[in-house]
Amino acid sequence: MSGFEALVVGASAGGLRPIRELLLALPPHFPLAVIVVQHMAERSDDGWVLHLDHLAGFRVKEAEEKEPILPGTAYLAPGNYHLLIEADRTFSLSMDERVNFARPSIDVLFESAADVYGKTLIGVVLSGGNADGAQGLKRIKELGGLTIVQDPATADVPSMPVAAMAASQPDHVIPPSGILTLLMNLSKQDNPHT
Repeated sequence: MSGFEALVVGASAGGLRPIRELLLALPPHFPLAVIVVQHMAERSDDGWVLHLDHLAGFRVKEAEEKEPILPGTAYLAPGNYHLLIEADRTFSLSMDERVNFARPSIDVLFESAADVYGKTLIGVVLSGGNADGAQGLKRIKELGGLTIVQDPATADVPSMPVAAMAASQPDHVIPPSGILTLLMNLSKQDNPHT
């Protein structure tokens, strides 16, 4: 995927299914790091991560403190920790206060990722019941990244996509199947911003 280095995805209520569909449909040699925040219970186990890792064509794992971020791997934020990206492209976990009533917070991930990856970042906001992700997606767009929002009409809970659209004009507002198609098409282009 010429020109892009990382894909960040945020979801809350109603987001498990589109995340699963996306991760299982991406090809084994997908050239970006995929970093996901899904709002979850504080004490959730890693069964969902292990399930996805077993079914996906590439590695799916929980992000770990100081872990280098590698292409072709999907990282999921662990429960009850904010997930941040450091300048040296490693992860940092934080138990700072909740943001938008959530920890992990999509905004925290998106804003730190935007600061590190700039125009080489793709941000995706999926179904969810609050405004988390809206300010983070706005930051991605301000720094030249590509912004995608799930069409609210296709979201089980449309509040998060609607808030993201209100905060900034995303580059694409499309259903989950369209998001996958777009990512696959971008991977074949030399200039993905056109």
